Amino acid sequence: MTWSHPIEHIAGNRRGTVAVIAAMSLSILVGMSAMAVDVNRGLQQRVVNQRVADIAALGAAIAYHADENEAILAPAARDLARVNGLADATIETTMLNDTPGPGMKAVRVTVTTRVPILIARGIGLGGSYPVGASATALLKGPESVPPCILGLSGSGDAISTSGGATIDAPDCAVAGIGNVANGGSRIGAKNIVSGAGSITNQYGTLAADAIRYAVDFVNPSWNGNVPAADKRTRVATTLSDPLRDNADIAAARAAIGAFDAPDPIADPVTPAGEDWVFGYSPSANVSSYRRGNGKFFVPAGNYTIGTLRVEGGVNVDFAAGSTITIARGLAVGGGSPLAFGDGNIRINGGVAAGSAVTFGDGDVSIGSGTVSLTGTNRIGDGRVSINADLNIGGGSTLTIGRGNHAFRSITIGGGSWIRAGNGNTDVVAGIAVGGGSALVLGAGAYRIGRAAGGQAIALSGSGVMLMADGTFSAGGSITTEGGSRLVFGRTTNHRINGDLRVAGAVLFGAGRYTIAGDFVNGTGGTTWPYHSPVNNQNYGQSLEGVSTSDFDMAGVDVTFVLSGVVNLNGGAKTKLLASPTGSTPGTIASVLIDSATTVATTWGGGSNSVFSGAVHIPRSDVTISGGNSTQSAGQCFVLIANRVTATGGSTTGSTCVGLPGGGGNGPNKIELIR
Repeated sequence: MTWSHPIEHIAGNRRGTVAVIAAMSLSILVGMSAMAVDVNRGLQQRVVNQRVADIAALGAAIAYHADENEAILAPAARDLARVNGLADATIETTMLNDTPGPGMKAVRVTVTTRVPILIARGIGLGGSYPVGASATALLKGPESVPPCILGLSGSGDAISTSGGATIDAPDCAVAGIGNVANGGSRIGAKNIVSGAGSITNQYGTLAADAIRYAVDFVNPSWNGNVPAADKRTRVATTLSDPLRDNADIAAARAAIGAFDAPDPIADPVTPAGEDWVFGYSPSANVSSYRRGNGKFFVPAGNYTIGTLRVEGGVNVDFAAGSTITIARGLAVGGGSPLAFGDGNIRINGGVAAGSAVTFGDGDVSIGSGTVSLTGTNRIGDGRVSINADLNIGGGSTLTIGRGNHAFRSITIGGGSWIRAGNGNTDVVAGIAVGGGSALVLGAGAYRIGRAAGGQAIALSGSGVMLMADGTFSAGGSITTEGGSRLVFGRTTNHRINGDLRVAGAVLFGAGRYTIAGDFVNGTGGTTWPYHSPVNNQNYGQSLEGVSTSDFDMAGVDVTFVLSGVVNLNGGAKTKLLASPTGSTPGTIASVLIDSATTVATTWGGGSNSVFSGAVHIPRSDVTISGGNSTQSAGQCFVLIANRVTATGGSTTGSTCVGLPGGGGNGPNKIELIR
């Protein structure tokens, strides 16, 4: 018989108990490890789900922006989940209004997948558990439209009004990077935006579908003339100059100051010869040409003359077909008409005519000195070269036919006029047209140098200069006084190497104008249309099919690019319209005026302007004052400046939706917000 000690029995029982406990502990540890692996797999799946939720939310937002149809959100999110590897996921899309702020919309996309419990099945567990992730993307911020009035300054007031001033832009935005301050009567716009500052209102009215500001909205509690609270959003808005990187503007600015110099003029070759004197006691060498009392006829031939003098009361005719040179000047007395038939005439020593002089067809070349004409004068078709200061006055006239025309300078006064046919016009030392006088030029290239005072063209009160189509270049400034009239023809680029200062009426033919200086319009009162008695033509009833009647200064399909300021003063009435597409040669699409100047701009003095296109002066502070009215009159006017200040009863407005890309798209950008 075998028996065991009680202690050994107890010890044996303990070994069994430990084995059981050990076995049970091992099972628990294995289960916990299995669950940890399954949980880790769930965390990994959640990372995948979050990535897909982000992609699906952004993609759904992009799809929504195409047609703003909520029905597109769910299928867009599902498709994106599928192509990113989660074909079996549950996709939920929810439209969120007033998120993340009033007037804003967002879409929330939730991606849910089930993670199977795999390793834990070994301990009797099974099934699966859900793993979800959500992403929210901004669909639409507060209503945002491009600005028509844009202030680029980020410090202080970018847009401000005071007194009775108003700004109205019902279909676009009035926006400033800095503050927008209404101390005047009214600012009305589709949107009023301060991108990085505050909006303040005093006693006036703010009228807008939406107001956005980055810092504060300040308005007296008693003033209810502002949009309701749900139309006002505190949110920063990215604003920028939409024309900052415009390549056409950069190219045009680079051309400022360039001009085409007039063709050089030289004195003709005039060999020495005997003096000819026509009179009642003529020189012996012309007595054979006498044809009656006080009348002379010179047959065709080649003549070399020293001085040619026609005394008072004598009539002299040269037959056609002659070649005539005069070495020491031409002098014609009063009541002594002189006529050269068709032929070539060369004169040195100046011309002093107290009676009418007629040149037939052919080349006429006059050398240095002074040319003074009286009465009714004519030069026929052919090349005209006058290397002298051409002066006519006292009601005299000069008609020049077709051909290229070159002058040292032109001065017209005392109710006189000059008219030239088609052909190039070169003037070395400027043009001056006095009161009641006129210069009318045909089509061709215009190359005008400047006088000693720096002016290429100077029109006194009621002076008139009318040009037809053709390239235009002025090597100096252009100034006109009240009552004057100036007409530019069409050309790709009118080059003005100096200021353009207008106090009378101007018509700008289609094309670009590059001005190396200021563009100033003032005074007013001389409106279009105008009938010229010189050529019997009408000007200014319309341009390019657009009415320009009742305006002092008008241009259609034009772009002005200058280095200085554009100031509008006096009672001037201006109508300037840009080419909306830039299809007119030389123009920049939708750009009316551009300048990089930092000098302040002023529009005041009761001036009245109708503008279409962008006035782009991004570094200049613009002050609109003194009853000035600058409107679009149904056109699209955009003002882009460093600051815009409207004061003292001025009115500014536009009826368009602004230039494309005009900033203001910050709150509308597609982005994940949570």
